[in-house]
Amino acid sequence: MKVAIVGFGKIARDQHVPAIAGSDAFDLAATASRHAHAEGLPAYHDIDALLAAEPDIPAISLCQPPQVRHAAARAAIAAGRHVFLEKPPGATLSEVVDLAHAADSAGVTLFASWHSRFAAAVEPARDWLDGKPIQSIRIDWKEDVRHWHPDQQWIWEPGGLGVFDPGINALSILTRLLRGPVRLESATLEFPENRDAPIAASLAMRTTDGAPIAAEFDWRQTGPQTWDIVVETDGGSLRLAEGGNRMFVDGAERSLPPESEYPALYARFAKLIAEARSDVDVAPLRLVADAFLAGRRTVTEAFED
Repeated sequence: MKVAIVGFGKIARDQHVPAIAGSDAFDLAATASRHAHAEGLPAYHDIDALLAAEPDIPAISLCQPPQVRHAAARAAIAAGRHVFLEKPPGATLSEVVDLAHAADSAGVTLFASWHSRFAAAVEPARDWLDGKPIQSIRIDWKEDVRHWHPDQQWIWEPGGLGVFDPGINALSILTRLLRGPVRLESATLEFPENRDAPIAASLAMRTTDGAPIAAEFDWRQTGPQTWDIVVETDGGSLRLAEGGNRMFVDGAERSLPPESEYPALYARFAKLIAEARSDVDVAPLRLVADAFLAGRRTVTEAFED
């Protein structure tokens, strides 16, 4: 199946292109982007030009910033194309609900992807936790924004999520690990005085059974980066490290298959299309929305790239 990528930035080049190249289900057929393109393939300035010129490309992967993704997804759905949404699936919950309704009405597949859910340790950890009463969960997700998002101003604008751009990856793992919903109790969001999105956040949540969940997100960490989730249970301690790609039980590391997040995403997209259904889980985005809605805002020093 032919697929086109809209928004040909770092994530598209680093992850989507190699995943499609290794896929038995998809071939990259075109791109649409203002500033970049894939060598040897048709390239268009925007999605409208691509849709008009390429009627035989049935699937579209949207990798632009979330603030502009709704309009692009709406256009693709209206043209009868299946749509893969890079995370987060939209700038607001209502946008994603609207897209799900539109895809259902048009009879096309909409896949709101959460790449960290496909990290190597996530499903083994979910299986290990099954039936074990949880006592507490601790999340530490701290990285250097200057390294991962150099000069990307959209992340600091409304809808760009700020530190929740990486933090939502942790929340996507959390909401996959647990069998029931997660409830936000309180949050503190630190906004640089010159930015419209937070650079750090602390969240207090609870599982459906009342176990406490504490999450710390920070974009100011230099040196080694931290992407850890620790779950204490009546049956032992579980730690996911390196963004869900390493798993430790009571301090002993478990053997896992190699990392294959984006290849697994495209395999999932192909399966959804074959089965004529969608996958639009907004649980991670809902927790972020709750943090903005109920969180206490504090102001910290200005941030400059």
